[in-house]
Amino acid sequence: MRDVLWRPSAVPHGYRRVVGRLPAPRAVGPRTAKRRHRFDDAGVSILEFAGYLPILLIIGLAAIQLGLVGYAANQAGSGARAAARVASQGEGGGEAAGHAAMHDSLDATVSVGDGSGETTTATVTVQVPTLLPFVDTDWSVEKSATMPNDDPDAGG
Repeated sequence: MRDVLWRPSAVPHGYRRVVGRLPAPRAVGPRTAKRRHRFDDAGVSILEFAGYLPILLIIGLAAIQLGLVGYAANQAGSGARAAARVASQGEGGGEAAGHAAMHDSLDATVSVGDGSGETTTATVTVQVPTLLPFVDTDWSVEKSATMPNDDPDAGG
């Protein structure tokens, strides 16, 4: 049987028979032993990140503040609908229902119309919470809702 020279990538599992000499290891001389320091782009990415970081933080805080404005508008709408619904039933307590429908931490003002006509209108004004305490903003969101008054004479 002939001795076959197997390439390392073509050696089947379990066969390690190699005929011939392996190449000699490379000599390590003074030129290859020292590593040359290259000052090309090392560390530039961290400087770019440090430069963009304040911009990214401001954009993130602005997005969160925009979300707080949307949250305040949502809560004002819910409070206005609840206040108008309760006040249109003629039982009173529309302001309390408007405050109960909103989160307790919001600074809100609920006002309900007299309801003398066919409809009752409730208006809620909510102060938008600010993310940064040193930013003095006086933002408020106002929502109103109108509900038809219940007719006590209707059978039901």
